[in-house]
Amino acid sequence: MNLHEYQAKEIFRKYGIPVPAGRPAGTPDEAVAAAKALGGSLWVVKAQVHAGGRGKAGGVKLARDLDAVRSAAAALLGTRLATKQTGPEGLPVEKVYVESGSQIEREIYLSLTLNREKGRISLIASSAGGMEIEEVAEKTPEQILTVTVHPAAGLQPFQARQLGFGLGLAGEQLKQFQHIALALYKLYLEQDASLIEINPLIVTRSGQLVALDAKFNIDANAVFRHPDLAKLRDPNQEDPMERRASEHELNYVSLDGDIACMVNGAGLAMATMDLIKLHGGEPANFLDVGGGATSERVTHAFKLILSNPKVRAVLVNIFGGIVRCDMIAEGVVKAVKSVGVKVPVVVRLEGTNAEKAREVLSGSGLTITAAADLTDAARKVVALAAGGAA
Repeated sequence: MNLHEYQAKEIFRKYGIPVPAGRPAGTPDEAVAAAKALGGSLWVVKAQVHAGGRGKAGGVKLARDLDAVRSAAAALLGTRLATKQTGPEGLPVEKVYVESGSQIEREIYLSLTLNREKGRISLIASSAGGMEIEEVAEKTPEQILTVTVHPAAGLQPFQARQLGFGLGLAGEQLKQFQHIALALYKLYLEQDASLIEINPLIVTRSGQLVALDAKFNIDANAVFRHPDLAKLRDPNQEDPMERRASEHELNYVSLDGDIACMVNGAGLAMATMDLIKLHGGEPANFLDVGGGATSERVTHAFKLILSNPKVRAVLVNIFGGIVRCDMIAEGVVKAVKSVGVKVPVVVRLEGTNAEKAREVLSGSGLTITAAADLTDAARKVVALAAGGAA
């Protein structure tokens, strides 16, 4: 689960991480009121969306008077902001964050995330703050500094200082950097984060380190432990189909292809998508109905994948271990009849009650293509999606 910048900064404040003064606003009038309350003569109006790259996409605007604040808010609110991370469809801007302007001397990148290769948290820093870290990693990897945290010892002050020295910080700035790094680590652990990112962490002209931006992602599997954070969820920033899937305990990710997949088990789902790609097709989604799927959940899953207008064929690939194949078949039949499927459906069922499942499908009166194995299923669904014969 992701948080908006203004929400993340409020949490930063609680952990003693310095951020500029700012207030969220949902209308141009509220934006002007926020600027008045903040005082000063320079403000930044930022679109609040769950995506990076807002500045390059026109989602961050400077304002030197109240009329400019109003105009900036009016230009952003009610629109959809498209960045490199959102794709061309963009995300809705329902709030802006009005923040006091900062005098920037230099910009630093700082983040905490899980290094999955090592199974440990990594603290990452770069002197190329303000840029997309992926671009820095590709073009100038020597600018990225990393320390790995031992889970028993936690992040040590010397590790934070090590990164600070690498960034060219010294004296009071080095102390500030150490404080921020240790506070971020504490926040990461206590709030079950999956990613915390400050880009940029600025050094002001007065020598202060300030988090000018804030990205805070929470491990979705741990949200139940943080009801206060769960209240901050903004469903309008999520993919509508992924949101509907989560309501039925389905693991779903939208993709760009035209072959819908319904599979039980994440590993089998990935293997299914790989085979579709191998035989020249493009998967429209990742969908794991889970090992304990019910007929009702399967019905919801089928309706979900068919609601995608790009889908030209469906592949159901079930290996019945815990889940019974006949129950999956009943869910498929129920869904096909209720939705009125107009695209080809290929089904491969193996495992518990597989023969009974095939009887359910053959006796349904529906046009469903059976597959002997996974390779056969992939070949058939790719051919049917292309308009050929299975």
